[in-house]
Amino acid sequence: MNQKNLQKGRGAQQNVPNRFLRHVYEMREDFMEFCRIEGENPDSNKTEYIPVFPKTIVNKVDSPDVGMMYSMNPYQGCEHGCVYCYARNAHEYWGYSAGLDFERKILVKKQAPALLEAKLKSKSWKAETIVLSGNTDCYQPAEKKFEITRKCLEIFLKYRHPVGIITKNALILRDLDLLSELTQHQLVGVNISVTSLSEKTRRVLEPRTASIQKRLKTIKMLSENKIPVNAMLAPMIPGINSHELLKLSKAVADHGALSFGFTVVRLNGAIGQIFTDWIRKALPDRAEKVLHLIQECHGGSINDSRFGVRNRGEGQVAKQIHDMAKLAKQRYFKDKKFPALRKDLHRQFKDGQMRLF
Repeated sequence: MNQKNLQKGRGAQQNVPNRFLRHVYEMREDFMEFCRIEGENPDSNKTEYIPVFPKTIVNKVDSPDVGMMYSMNPYQGCEHGCVYCYARNAHEYWGYSAGLDFERKILVKKQAPALLEAKLKSKSWKAETIVLSGNTDCYQPAEKKFEITRKCLEIFLKYRHPVGIITKNALILRDLDLLSELTQHQLVGVNISVTSLSEKTRRVLEPRTASIQKRLKTIKMLSENKIPVNAMLAPMIPGINSHELLKLSKAVADHGALSFGFTVVRLNGAIGQIFTDWIRKALPDRAEKVLHLIQECHGGSINDSRFGVRNRGEGQVAKQIHDMAKLAKQRYFKDKKFPALRKDLHRQFKDGQMRLF
């Protein structure tokens, strides 16, 4: 891997234009050369935390193939910097770029716990699993500073409401006390994302995420505490990590995962440009091969917007991935089952304490 020209600690290597904005900000080569001569840094590459004030926090998920009905995002943008992340496009709605802005301008919703509590107390609300987070990682580095996710878990526990969690950060173990209590009432399920068993691949693909060993240990510790874990082996990128699917599924099963899911990578919206630029800099020797393999999974395009097909892919390359997944489930998950979460407890706790009458 030739990482000499990569921005340290970042996935995207540029700020692609925002499709909703008329003007484009561009850093010209002559300006960067001037900065070099003057000994100045044209780009500090620092992360910025920006408070935002939404009126609601729980989102209805309309996409029929995502696998969740409701989600909430304490943060927008994600410092993990996964170059393939589908959530990057959402940053454009906030007026930022899906590229480096997504990793460096983190929008923080400090009133998320209060908004969540108001939602769960609403007379019209009927309990359905709410997923933290459908868009960005609720345990990204910002959570160490703001602890919004932990406060939301306290609300879920107070109102005995089911919650799902998706993360690739070992920081989730900080909240083992709350997760254990939620588990006692069958109210929580955790999805840990594990994309590769290779640290080299992980570092270049997901530069600010927890190491693979930390993620596997996280699965093990959660499982030992009876907290159900589903492993997300996603996305599968042909030519980069798809050949690891069998080994990945065995590793997560050995560490206690009860099930696994996967998707075939698709590079929707601005992510196509971001990924293409990244792979030609990070993996120049195999860039064109990988891009062609991705195209084979999506009818000749690197993107696919068709519900039911976009995350599964089609064609021979995608079929090979699905065949491996089928074999993995038969071999390593035959007698395992991820439990359903309870939705019947919440009604008794709508006012914050159990109703006696």
